[in-house]
Amino acid sequence: MIGELRAEAISYGYVAGRNVLDSASLFVGAGEVLFVLGANGSGKTTLLDCLAGIRVPDSGCILVDDLRLDRLAPGERARRIGLVPQLHEPVFDYTVEEIVTMGRAPHVGTFARPSAKDRAVVLEAMNSVGVMHLRRTRYTRISGGERQVVLIARGLAQGAGCLLMDEPAAHLDPRHQQDVFRAVRQLAREDKAFIISSHQPNHAIAHADRAALLVGGRIDVCGRPEDVLTPDTLRATYAIDFVVVSERGLRAIMPWSATPNSR
Repeated sequence: MIGELRAEAISYGYVAGRNVLDSASLFVGAGEVLFVLGANGSGKTTLLDCLAGIRVPDSGCILVDDLRLDRLAPGERARRIGLVPQLHEPVFDYTVEEIVTMGRAPHVGTFARPSAKDRAVVLEAMNSVGVMHLRRTRYTRISGGERQVVLIARGLAQGAGCLLMDEPAAHLDPRHQQDVFRAVRQLAREDKAFIISSHQPNHAIAHADRAALLVGGRIDVCGRPEDVLTPDTLRATYAIDFVVVSERGLRAIMPWSATPNSR
């Protein structure tokens, strides 16, 4: 799979006459990590749902590897695009290996069992993101960060060239955030494409090739993180002030409140 995904002027509304997405357009290519930032309610999760084929845009179109997403059979769509949700609570107490094996569903017949080839793909996916040591562990007994990495492995087992991640760092401590983004960058070097929704400008600065701001249902600006994520653009996105902090060649951008306790 090539791993290219393009949205062309897509709109979507849950209620007639009120669009959550309004002619939103973006592109991600193989080997690229794109972060999408926006305020709560700006449509980030809706955008990912449309890109994954879970929701069908009211207008516009989505292309994956130059094929129209809405014309692909569900199995073919799943072989090209994987979605890593923000929270995932399984109904049954599956092992990590069983969770990753679920990614092979698009390749396995309805009543068939995973083949030796499927099992080899699953083991390779787990090994590539460093969770092989967890293969026999119950998924419900591992940390949130480990679950995120396991879900990345599941997406890899699908054979998907493009992985969509909905706020993968939410609820994770700094160490597990680093584990997740380290896996993302490693897989990007292997030509996987990523679209990641986030509320953290500094994660985009540290880990993205490009960043986009979703404002009013549209992609307001998209480009290099250092060009896109400025105090002015973030103020327009989140309606609060930001300040750039630089030290020893490092750059961060932080919310700013001019209170007596501000430093």
